[in-house]
Amino acid sequence: MTEIHADNDLAAPVRPAPSWFTAAAVAAILFELFGCIAYVMQVTQDRSQLPLDERMMWNYTPWWMVAAYAVAVWVGLAGAVGLILRRRWSIPALGLSLLAVIVQFGGIYAVPRLRQVTPPSALLVPLGIIAAAAAIYALAHHANHRGWLR
Repeated sequence: MTEIHADNDLAAPVRPAPSWFTAAAVAAILFELFGCIAYVMQVTQDRSQLPLDERMMWNYTPWWMVAAYAVAVWVGLAGAVGLILRRRWSIPALGLSLLAVIVQFGGIYAVPRLRQVTPPSALLVPLGIIAAAAAIYALAHHANHRGWLR
């Protein structure tokens, strides 16, 4: 006698996803891919060529913020690919990515020297990135709730 488990592909039929979901998943991949490109550009650039204020920001950035940045973008990209493939594992991947984004940008507030050299106007972009990561994570939950993920 065989058992069918809830996480088995045969347990429940996957419902067709609407076209807007596919478009949103592609947008999520593009957003995450842009983050990966930005990450590679930032960690490989010659910091001596940066303006003094940006160089100071990098000098005061602790390793754990850079590590959180890497997790945020690379795991986020994997999660977005999971969305387009309509896989449930995209949910924890995108959740981890969101958590890493919050840790990464939370460092601006947690590191006193970094807080001193970060202009207030520079905080708008992190808020937008956190909102986008949260929206992508919510999309994954919505897709799972609707039965679009397997």
